[in-house]
Order: sequence, then C-alpha cells, then structure tokens
Amino acid sequence: MLVIGLIKESKIPADNRVALVPSQCRWLHRNTDIKVVVQSCETRCYKDAEYLQAGVEVVDDVSHCDILFGIKEVPKELLIPNKMYLFFSHTKKMQPHNKELFKTMIEKKITLIDYECLEHEDGQRMIGFGFFAGIVGAHNGMMCYGKRTRLYNLERVHLIKDYRNLIHTYFGLKLPIVKIAVTGSGRVAHGILEIMNLMDIQEVEPDEFKEQTFSYPVYVHLKGANLYTNKETGRYKRNDFHQNPQDYTCLFKEYIPYTDILLNGVYWDKNIPRLFEMGDLKNDNFHIKTIADITDDYNGSVPCNIGDTTIQNPVYGVDKNSFKITEPYLSNSIDVMAVGNLPNELPRDASRYFGEQLIKFVLDDLRKGGSETLEKATILNKGNITTHYNYMIPYAE
Repeated sequence: MLVIGLIKESKIPADNRVALVPSQCRWLHRNTDIKVVVQSCETRCYKDAEYLQAGVEVVDDVSHCDILFGIKEVPKELLIPNKMYLFFSHTKKMQPHNKELFKTMIEKKITLIDYECLEHEDGQRMIGFGFFAGIVGAHNGMMCYGKRTRLYNLERVHLIKDYRNLIHTYFGLKLPIVKIAVTGSGRVAHGILEIMNLMDIQEVEPDEFKEQTFSYPVYVHLKGANLYTNKETGRYKRNDFHQNPQDYTCLFKEYIPYTDILLNGVYWDKNIPRLFEMGDLKNDNFHIKTIADITDDYNGSVPCNIGDTTIQNPVYGVDKNSFKITEPYLSNSIDVMAVGNLPNELPRDASRYFGEQLIKFVLDDLRKGGSETLEKATILNKGNITTHYNYMIPYAE
C-alpha cells in the first residue's frame, strides 16, 4: 500500500489550498490501494473535521508516509530527510529566492517531483491551478478597471463563498465600452476566457480589434501566432519558438494603442521577448490603463510588474514617467494587479480541480513506482540533480 501524506502549508503568508480534498481521499481509499493521511492544519480551506468525516486519518507527524504532497515551497527547516516530495518548488528557473531551499533539499537527500514539470508528450503542463488563477485574475483585472473609472463595481472574490456564487455576481452587470486584450493559450488563458464569457464580453478578431470601434465591450484573444514572429522567416512555429525564443520578436505593441485592459496569461522566461518595454509607458499611444499580470513574473512579460501584491491589497500604480510605484487609480499611472497566489481566493474549488488532475494523470504512475512522465518531472533524486536538470548544477553551488 502506498501511503501519501498531505502536509501542512507552512510558507508565510500561509496558503490554504490542498492537493486532495476529503471526497477525493475517500474515493482513493475505496477504489485503490493508496492510503492518504493528513497533517493537522488550522488554516487549510478544508478543515480537519471534514477529512475525519471522510474517513481520513489526521496526524501531526507525517514522517511515516511514503510520499508527501504540498502546494507551495516547504520551509527548509521542515523538510524531512530522505523523503519524496511533490510541490511547486519555484526552482526550475533558478529563482534566486529559493536557492537555499534547493541546496537544503540536496543536503537532506530529498527526491523532488515538481508539479510544474509534469508535462504531456507535446509539452503542455499536466496539472496546475492555472484555470482558477485565470478566473480570479480576470475578475480582479475587471474589478480594478471598475474602480479606476467608477463606472461599475465588482465584489472581491475572497469574500464570496465559492465559484458558483461568484458567477451569480455577474447577473445584471453592465460594463462600459472597453477593449480587452487576453494573452496566452494555456490553463490561465482558459480561465480568463471563462470570465469574459460569463461577463458577456464579445470576442473579436485581431484585425477588428485594431481597426474598428464598437458600442459594446469586446476582447481579443492573442495566442502565440498573434504575439510572436520569427525575425528571419516572419512565421510562428510553436516548437521552434519554445526552443529558440530569442529568434522571435513580439507583436503586442501593435495592440497597445487600442487596449484599455490587458489580462496577461502568457508563459515567460528570460529569453522570451516581453510584450513591451518599460520605456513604452511614456509613449502617447500607450493606451492601457489596467494590467492584470496573472502569470505574475517580476519584470517579465509585463515589465511594469515591479513587485508582488497580496490578496488583501491586489493592485498598485506605476507612474508612466518615473516608473515608480504609486497609489492605484491615479491619472498618470497604470494599475498593475500582480498577486502570486490568486487561486487562494477560491481555495476549495481550486483544490478540488487540482486533485482531479492528480488522480487522472499522476497517482497511478506513483502507485506503480514511476513512469517516463514522473522521471522527466523529477528535479532531484535522493539529493542528486537529475540529467534533465543538469543546467541547474551552478544553482546548487
């Protein structure tokens, strides 16, 4: 029998999501040879009592478990030596703030499977919270624009019970004439599009977005081929772009003069061209008023993301001339929403969604002792950097 432990989230600020919800644990107990135990936690969105009611053992010590599931980074002092962990480590891009965590995992001979690295054969990510990040991020972006213009009002998501109740808040919502650019093609973008449809915002083609005026709110969905082109061939090929992003230029500047709100869901790393540069904010034709940087890369695809915001205070302004952080909703500033844990505003729905993906795509491979998919997502094997991640060796030094 495989024993899985759901660990208490201990990173500050605390995350209240969980990898498997009580009903999913009960299903696993009844239909597989997997046993789930839960580390007691007062801040988790599903209470200890709900797990106990589902027949799940709640404990303080999970050191006896075969595999430990978390969500956010595990504080280095809480890592149990010689264990296998699955969580979002945020080390794949050699993030400086997690370098010590990575080195500690090596010292403690941890086996790390990072959720972010679990991919289908075509490179699409297998599991994640992106869909609900897109939902909450799009809502927050629209909320910020409403506060700036004072033309409508949206409630904060974390004050609403669940996704079903969130949908009800859109009934009767009347939006002003506005043009919205949605970027990306993954789960985050799917969540954004869900909100666009629920708010009855109409989709238009890229050329219409730039050339026409409308008497109702519209959005354009800009995917890879709309955003990037090869510098030599003038074409876009997805595989080539991801292998050689430095050979491409970004076309988003064509849409800036016509965009009121940017809802950004593109994947970014340091070699991918940004949607625009910081200096573009000074241009007279920089028309964007509100940016929801849902993928939340500091100084990334949206360079005016110059710091994380929080669920409690989700937006700040960036002065278009000095590039310094200001209060939001000022006349010479752009409003930026850059919350790093957006799904935490709908934690029960997001956790249930995440657990379904784990059950469908991951748990059976773990139960069987491994697979090619798991191997490719294993950054550390008993403290050793695996072949797929040899580029991270300098990160450990």
